[in-house]
Amino acid sequence: MKADIVDEHYYMAPEWFLQNTGRYDHYDRSGPKVFAGEYAAQSSGVAKPDNHNNWNTAISEAAFMTGLERNGDVVQMASYAPLLAHIDAWQWTPDAIWFDNLRSYGSTDYYVQSIFANNVGDHVIPITPWADSGLYTSASLDDRTHELIVKAINVSASTRPAEIRLNGLNPSGTAKVITLASADLNAENNFDHPKLVSPKSSTLQVTSATLPVQLDPYSVTVYRIPVQQ
Repeated sequence: MKADIVDEHYYMAPEWFLQNTGRYDHYDRSGPKVFAGEYAAQSSGVAKPDNHNNWNTAISEAAFMTGLERNGDVVQMASYAPLLAHIDAWQWTPDAIWFDNLRSYGSTDYYVQSIFANNVGDHVIPITPWADSGLYTSASLDDRTHELIVKAINVSASTRPAEIRLNGLNPSGTAKVITLASADLNAENNFDHPKLVSPKSSTLQVTSATLPVQLDPYSVTVYRIPVQQ
């Protein structure tokens, strides 16, 4: 049919998302583009009412999203779904944002989406994947702010040392760091603890083109590193 774009949906177990982070790494570049129109990890099973938005579902989606970013020439758009649900009148779980008549909160999955959406570069930068060791990565360059944006997801229970090597890019200053992490994969935000799992900001001094970092267990970390091209 020579379609310009195809709409793909993924409502699968967290393990599927981890196993498919390279789904588009070898995708046919001459074929139709992709709209990842609906996706959400299912903690209990597809369309089951006891699915939960927990840190396990969120971090697996984050790992998968690094593959979407690395292949931005193919994956033109992506959308988590569903977005909103009333705590007493929902038709589908999980959902990004939950609300009642007076309150609302963002789920762990919502904060993953927020971190990715607010840290998008203009150009994809090649990066060596670490998936075999439980690390998933993507990188892009922000032309407006002159920052290299590196996303690193550690899905292991141990702190992982890593290096960000700025080949061909000259660092110039202090990096901004955003971390979303929990040692408990079953952790969930709720009305009483709406930010139990939520982003934390810090900084990291960049003194050379090789930046050693320590990735927390079960963590999503974004580095915004100022560079001179």
